[in-house]
Amino acid sequence: MSRRRRVHKKEEHVDSRYGSAAVARLITTVMKRGKKSLAERVVYTAIDRSREGSDSVDPLEIVNKAVENVRPRLEVRSRRVGGATYQVPMEVTPARQISLATRWIVKFADGRKGLKLADALAQELKDAAAGQGNAIKKRDDTHKMAQANRAFAHFRW
Repeated sequence: MSRRRRVHKKEEHVDSRYGSAAVARLITTVMKRGKKSLAERVVYTAIDRSREGSDSVDPLEIVNKAVENVRPRLEVRSRRVGGATYQVPMEVTPARQISLATRWIVKFADGRKGLKLADALAQELKDAAAGQGNAIKKRDDTHKMAQANRAFAHFRW
């Protein structure tokens, strides 16, 4: 993290099919080595497959619900005070909440072996929207860590 200047926010881009900033973030998180068209194909296929068996009209309903469920409200950050390092619980900014949520969803989808990424991402989105799965477990672990270290909250800066 830079200590010199404030970070200037970039303008949010939207994806071409749905016009959604959340899907655009998901595409850039999936993208590897600049292959955006491949990442778009994977994400759009995952969205279509995650809607199968569901009676929702809005295609982005599952994506938005999944990201909303996975967003962490608290996290711990290391703070060095007098030679000791403490894990200080801090509230997470809204932009970072979305960033962590999309990163965790893609990471755990990528970790599912034996499936294509589109299928794994669809399954992870379904699980996260239902309030279960690995990304939800990661959020709960993050919250538990912050809860366990709330004694050090007075070191907040």
